[in-house]
Order: sequence, then C-alpha cells, then structure tokens
Amino acid sequence: MSGAPETAGAVRPQVRTALARLVAPLGELVDVEPLTGGMFATTHRLALADGTRVVAKTAPASDDRLLTYERDLLRAEAEVYRLAAPHPELLMPHVLLTDFSRTLLDGDVVVASHARGVPAEQGPEPTAAQLAARERRLGTLMAHLHTLHGDRFGYLDPATTLRGDTWPQAYTAIVEALLADAVRWDVDVQAPAVRAAVARHTEALATVEHPSLVHADLWPGNLFVDPDDGTLTGVIDPERAFYGDPLFDLVGAAPFRLGPPSSDLVDGYRQGGGELPLGTEHGERRYALCQLVMALLMLVEVAPRGYAGDWLPAHLDGVHALHAAALDALA
Repeated sequence: MSGAPETAGAVRPQVRTALARLVAPLGELVDVEPLTGGMFATTHRLALADGTRVVAKTAPASDDRLLTYERDLLRAEAEVYRLAAPHPELLMPHVLLTDFSRTLLDGDVVVASHARGVPAEQGPEPTAAQLAARERRLGTLMAHLHTLHGDRFGYLDPATTLRGDTWPQAYTAIVEALLADAVRWDVDVQAPAVRAAVARHTEALATVEHPSLVHADLWPGNLFVDPDDGTLTGVIDPERAFYGDPLFDLVGAAPFRLGPPSSDLVDGYRQGGGELPLGTEHGERRYALCQLVMALLMLVEVAPRGYAGDWLPAHLDGVHALHAAALDALA
C-alpha cells in the first residue's frame, strides 16, 4: 500500500482495513489514530473493542531511501522488546504480534502494547528536580539494559555485514557503511578525517570487551512520563539497537550535547550498578567515537529523509557542531 505517508487525522481506507485484519487475533479494531513525530516508520495508535490500546508500527515499504544500517530495523525492535520482556525495570512495551510477510502492508509491522503515561515531549514542562530525577532513572535503566549481552558486536540482524567478533571490527564496519551512504547521497562528512580518527583510536575501541545491548536512541522523544510528576514510565523505539559500547546510550540520550554527559544520568547509571570509564583516557576517546557515529548518521540521513522546514538550519548547526567536536577530541 504505497503512497504518501499518513498525516494526522487521515487514514486511508485500505490502511484501516489492513490494520483491522492484522490485529484481528487481538480483537476488533474500532479506531485508528496516526501518530506523528517519528522520522523513520509510520505509527498508528489502535483502539480495540474491549478498550485496549495498542501501537502498530510499519517500516517504509521501499529501502531505496534507507541508510545501510536501517534495513529491517523493525525486526530489531521486535527482538529488543522480546529481550526486555523478562525485565520490567526496562519499561519497554511488549510485542503482541508481528507481520514480516509484507502482504497486508508493504513493510514489516510490529504491534506492541501502549506505553504508560504520555510522551515526554508532550507532557508538562518538568521542574529542575523532576528532570534530574528522570535522568537518574534513565541512567539506572541504561545500566540494567547493558547487562544484556549478545554473542557478537554490531547490529542485531545475523545476516548484516555490520557485525564483528570485536567492537573495533563492528564499529569500523558501521562507520564505513555510513561513509558509503554519504557518498551515495553526496553528503560531505570529512571522510578522510573520520577514517584517520577511527584508525588512531582502535586501542580505545578494543577496551569494550562485552557486546552490551545498546538502545542507541534514548532522547526525550522516545521516553514516556507520568503527566502528574514527570516520572519516567516508558521507553520506546529501540529499532536502532545494537550490541556495542554502552557509552553510546549516553550520547543518544542527548545527541546535541557537547562535552560530558549529564551528571544526573551518570549518577543514575552508577546507582544502577553500572561502571563507566568516563574520566579515563580510553573512556573519553570512546565517548568521542560514539559522538562521531551519532554525528555521521544524523548528517547523512538528512538527504534521503528529505528533511525540510524552519527547524532544519538549527538542526544542521547542532549536528555539524557535534561532528566537529568529536573530530577535535579525537585529533
């Protein structure tokens, strides 16, 4: 069912019919609401006849405008939700059903339980104390998430080439894929300087000994909170997850932050039993290397996504600043 993306308030009859068939094992569909804010997939909130609300997320039908690492991402999201299911402290939804046949809808579909609370970006402005408490809780959640380990480093799809037996192997493969995407979309990312930085700091990458599960996208847009007190209640959208350096989640929580991560986030991480190498030479290099990957993917994705709007210049300024800061730290 290809065509223009859904917009708020408009759901094509064909899409509604397909969604009704998809969720029939869960119950009768009575309402469909498109959700906005995502940059990758199309998401609908579905109401069933018994009052249950679920979320159906559909991947793009074509991979022509996807970056290399983005292929089959919804399958990774389903896998992360399954891994998180025995760990309620991770606050993630439960997978209710999946459809990777691409017959009812053109792309892969994951149907999950609705997160409790409201999106953090749509909730009331938190007080300083509430924000600090939320960041500490997020840090603790990260520490628990990173105790889940894979058998190899890199993205979750066993068929992907973006994996390795060591973190230097997987990291280099991920960077090279982003550099190839940059060439394909004619985006200048200073590839020679990037490659030199990675080669210069392989020893720091090698200090990552365990392939920890990393959400990779824990910014406020993917967090749910209690509308009354701002408490963290849910974490969504782990489709970009990989097994690698836990420090990446500190970057993903505030991708435009220059300098060290939030002290509240770090305190929460350590309260959760996690150890962070921040303040050590290798740890600081690893943090900058994580910032470098974040800057690369945010720079390269602008063209295939067709980003536009008044917000774009400021967004690009922030991404370029992150890119430059990471390269400076690694020079």
